[in-house]
Amino acid sequence: MLQLNTVTKVYMGKTESVVALETVTMHVNMGEFVSVQGPSGSGKTTLLLTAGGLLLPDEGCVSIDGNDLYGIAPDERAGFRASTIGFVFQQFHLIPYLTVLENVLVPSLAIHSQDAETRARELLDRLNMTGRLHHVPSELSTGERQRTAMARALLNNPRLLLADEPTGNLDRDNGDIIMVTFNEFAQAGGAVLLVTHDETVSQYAHRSVRLENGRIVG
Repeated sequence: MLQLNTVTKVYMGKTESVVALETVTMHVNMGEFVSVQGPSGSGKTTLLLTAGGLLLPDEGCVSIDGNDLYGIAPDERAGFRASTIGFVFQQFHLIPYLTVLENVLVPSLAIHSQDAETRARELLDRLNMTGRLHHVPSELSTGERQRTAMARALLNNPRLLLADEPTGNLDRDNGDIIMVTFNEFAQAGGAVLLVTHDETVSQYAHRSVRLENGRIVG
């Protein structure tokens, strides 16, 4: 489903450059949950953004379901991303003035569906958020915000989920809810790539990759 082939990304500063990714090659199959672990500054977030079509690599190729992600026009890439990829971020990125239900429905602005609200309600019910549908993010706990973000990522029936430290701000119980949801998504045939510094995530993943200084080391 996801293939990165000799991907390199360099950030150019005023006085020096930082190699965030160096000739990274890896893949994620359908039905597979892969975690990428490593310390802060190892290139994990850069890897995720590049894999998701949000950050152009300096070298190498990224393909999703056989499509060269950076070989298509930006508008086409945005549409492909909206229909194929779900993103879950550590900071949630919920819109503060929208309710939980409205936040989950945001992806339907890009991919119109007549049953979007029904699906949103079903997802929120699965994540134990039915009683919070009409609350805004400031009225939610940290775990409830992440569960809302999880439902939003799943709304358009993506085939690939990309997650950046999704349990970093959560207690154990809420973290388990999120990780079980990723595992169920993979068991249903989806592909999951999750980056984290949390070593306990490996118990949920089918395969773990170690990233240090922009390179895969194990």
